[in-house]
Amino acid sequence: MLSHYSAAYSNRQQLREFGMKMWTLSCATPVSYPANSVSVSMPSVKAPSSSQISFQHSESPFVPEVVKAVDSLYSEFRAVDNLVACNTSRVLKAFQNARLGSHHFSGSTGYGHDEAGGREALDQAFAEIVGAESAIVRSQFFSGTHAITCALFAFLRPGDELLAVAGAPYDTLEEVIGKRDSNGLGSLKDFGVEYREVPLAEDGGLDWDCLMHALKPHTKCALIQRSCGYSWRQSLSVNEIGRAIKMIKMQNPNCLVMVDNCYGEFVESIEPPSVGADLIAGSLIKNPGGTIAPCGGYVAGKKKWVEAAAARLSAPGLGIDCGSTPGDVMRAYFQGLFLSPQMVGEAIKGTFLIAEVMASKGYQVQPLPRATRHDTVQAVQLGSRELLLAFCEAVQRSSPVASYTKPVAGSTPGYASEVIFADGTFIDGSTSELSCDGPLREPFAVYCQGGTHWTQWGLVLGEVLKHI
Repeated sequence: MLSHYSAAYSNRQQLREFGMKMWTLSCATPVSYPANSVSVSMPSVKAPSSSQISFQHSESPFVPEVVKAVDSLYSEFRAVDNLVACNTSRVLKAFQNARLGSHHFSGSTGYGHDEAGGREALDQAFAEIVGAESAIVRSQFFSGTHAITCALFAFLRPGDELLAVAGAPYDTLEEVIGKRDSNGLGSLKDFGVEYREVPLAEDGGLDWDCLMHALKPHTKCALIQRSCGYSWRQSLSVNEIGRAIKMIKMQNPNCLVMVDNCYGEFVESIEPPSVGADLIAGSLIKNPGGTIAPCGGYVAGKKKWVEAAAARLSAPGLGIDCGSTPGDVMRAYFQGLFLSPQMVGEAIKGTFLIAEVMASKGYQVQPLPRATRHDTVQAVQLGSRELLLAFCEAVQRSSPVASYTKPVAGSTPGYASEVIFADGTFIDGSTSELSCDGPLREPFAVYCQGGTHWTQWGLVLGEVLKHI
């Protein structure tokens, strides 16, 4: 028996040494990005010739415009990979600090009182990741708009004023605020909350001169929308958000700052709570869900205000220690959050590729090609209803789900204009997966986002260029 174990041990040692040699060889090979040809190693005893292991240019799955763009984006893609490593590191550290274990995936039913600690661990990890005191991450948030609404109602009371400092907010918030009539269904305006906007500057950024004197004594909340939404403007960096918060607090220290963080998570190495935001809110079927969270949203920030937002989600007195989440959903939340830096990185690469290709064809793009990204949205100004419809139809045809359907523009709850959506996604409405949409109004811009790998957009653009 002893000799048998000795032989087995010896075999394992040999395998381990062989594996270490192979690992050393693989790590010695530098990472490269796709060029006009891609070398592929084949498992063969006899080394094949280069003609056997290379895809020739004519065999590339991409159209020439995409091949040219990819070749030119090496530096940008590499910088994104460094960002992914940085953000993955902070997610990993937060999971370790929360002592995440498989028992946290068990979920709960009913009131959720017998929850095995997953809800608390998820809240703790999420708060650490975004630099906040506290967080609630819940399946009971229907959407990002719902989470943002809970945060706004946490801050505001009759007679207070809400000030939007980055121009008009996203369409779905108009009825929440009362900018568009909610038909008495309980907008902030219905509850006696006043509203003003600080228009954007001519260059599409924040109007710093106007913001310097914008607050009034009864301005209780300043709303900052990080992403461009359906506006043709620059998205805001975390540093710009920090600068705006300083200006706001200097004028009125009691004014609370709420950041709509949708599409911004993991695009930079820090989040708005690290620069003074009192609350942030967003959706789990966008960036932080990593393409696999099936639903939900989050609110994070100062503990007092997170609890107030939780009371709007549920009811005063219930607190944050309630609400059931099935076990498969809880596991998807943790796994999606862990994957999200990588998924966001691929989405960012997709925006670089879209901008590079579409600008080369003469279309206006926002952000500009190779400009620093502050969200995962790439806008392309198409100029006509027909081209906007054609673009979205091409994206739908290139989707993994419902590719056989034709997207049709129409009215959608929460939107003032007709909107068209191309979203052949596994999660309904997921914009962390490859998708695009746009309102049927001037300047007929399409807003592209998501994608589990940049090559998805490379393939989609080939289809798009055939039809516009």
